Amino acid sequence: MLRIVVCVKAVPDPKEASKIRIDPVTRTLARCDVPLVINPLDKNAMEAALQLKEQLGARITVLSMGPPPAGNIVRECLALGADEGILLCDQAFGGADAYATAYTLAKGIEKIGSYDLVFCGMASSDSGTEWVGPEIATFLEMPVVTRVKEIVECDGEWWKVKASLEDGYRLVQVKLPALFTVTRGLNTPRTLSFSGIVKARDREIIQWGIDELGVAEESMGLKGSPTIVSKMTNRESKRKVEIIAGTREEKAERLIQKLADAGVI
Repeated sequence: MLRIVVCVKAVPDPKEASKIRIDPVTRTLARCDVPLVINPLDKNAMEAALQLKEQLGARITVLSMGPPPAGNIVRECLALGADEGILLCDQAFGGADAYATAYTLAKGIEKIGSYDLVFCGMASSDSGTEWVGPEIATFLEMPVVTRVKEIVECDGEWWKVKASLEDGYRLVQVKLPALFTVTRGLNTPRTLSFSGIVKARDREIIQWGIDELGVAEESMGLKGSPTIVSKMTNRESKRKVEIIAGTREEKAERLIQKLADAGVI
């Protein structure tokens, strides 16, 4: 039976984007006023694991790092069909950049112990660096294939996958254990079922902090982040609006002339 770890991230709900603020002291996202949802591409990672479970048989462990409310997205994955949910939750993890996040997740995966596959979304909607997956693989000293769009062969210890390129794809053969970051084109994530929600309602979510991971506080969170935001400035966006009057033909003619005068056309 395959042992799969799916890394998921709680991100600010895009529908509440206007409420997102930057902490002026730590210069990190202030998430407390914005509802958290599962990162969209992590849904594709979860779906990939669920399909493999149905096809080959697998045990799926969902791993997330975040504040206590992030436990809701772990529970959502349990409702979808994950077998175990783990939340890495500690104030020491706060303010982490991609490097410190990957290091913390890698330590969590090490503590899980045995795994054949690690799935991550290609990027998160609130940062989009595409760094966390490859950095986890580096810390775990395992092969990584990024931007996976199709799993071609999944028999035995050698798998073949297609990975997206700008003008096509590359066909990669990789030996397990391995880490895949996935694209939106890999699958269509399933929706939650009522029965799944009911079954997951009372499921235990394991929480690990810095003591459980057995790592130094200096290597975690803001303290362990080599990426530093040194300065922030507010940018004002002002637009000049002009109403064009006249008939439809006159409006079109004046608009074309103004666009030509501005060098747009």
